[in-house]
Amino acid sequence: MHVLLVEDEAKIASFVGLGLREQGFVVDHCANGNDGYELALERDYDVVLLDIMVPGKDGLAILKGLRQAGRNLPVILLTARNELDDRITGLNLGADDYLAKPFYVEELVARIHAVVRRSEGERQNILAIGPLQLDRITREVTSGGQRVELTGREFNLLEYLMRSPSRVLTRTQILEHVWGYDFNPATNVVDVAIQRLRKKLEPVAAAQWIESVRGVGYRFRPPEEKG
Repeated sequence: MHVLLVEDEAKIASFVGLGLREQGFVVDHCANGNDGYELALERDYDVVLLDIMVPGKDGLAILKGLRQAGRNLPVILLTARNELDDRITGLNLGADDYLAKPFYVEELVARIHAVVRRSEGERQNILAIGPLQLDRITREVTSGGQRVELTGREFNLLEYLMRSPSRVLTRTQILEHVWGYDFNPATNVVDVAIQRLRKKLEPVAAAQWIESVRGVGYRFRPPEEKG
């Protein structure tokens, strides 16, 4: 999942970012509310983690602006224990959940999964194309009952490709969604990762489903869509 973390406390941001990345999340971080608001409007995130007290546009203003703009992506508020009124205001503005500091990353991960399940529905946690199935919660990939062992990054890459079958995705788009928006666009990391993913999909005959589009990027096309 692609997460936006809007948090100005460096230690908390580092702690949360590291913990989520270890669980396979892609995390973009902003320490300023104005920048966080723009990113939440422009980019396709699965969830936003929003500290209420951030410089620039504060967390409640960001939440209100997102909802007024029709952005219904899940939002979890990160609050201090004495901010009861702000938590109530946030829930009334459309926040999906809140978590009081300090907290354990394991609890945050569980809450992220919960709000995403509520927003997308249980069935959308399973991506299935032909015999290939990807479970976004257990992070397992199988084909005809055979498990495909992937690294966290390879899983995120396959998920992003499978979420948009037949759509051509540029290398820049893949970098932003799988590695984070501030990754160096001049690198060949996407091509290397695609090669490794294809190799791991070969035993289940799905490697050829990832097509190269010369000069642009890649697309995921199962046989029935190639006609």
